[in-house]
Amino acid sequence: MNGLQRTALALVIIGAINWGLVGFFQFDLVAAIFGGQDAALARIVYGLVGLSGLYCLTLLFKPSHEVEREDRVETNRV
Repeated sequence: MNGLQRTALALVIIGAINWGLVGFFQFDLVAAIFGGQDAALARIVYGLVGLSGLYCLTLLFKPSHEVEREDRVETNRV
């Protein structure tokens, strides 16, 4: 997994946690941190999370043999 994929996955996890908080507790952590849903920084974070989700779709449809091969190559580098 390369750096872009790890970053996208981290942002998707942040988004999932935020949606979980909204669903269970009606608390939007991103909005609370960045000054409300209409704040520029919050909108940037929401946009990055959305783009990361779209990018992670490529991981979902990536053939499994490519994923296994990348894991072996990274293991050999260490």
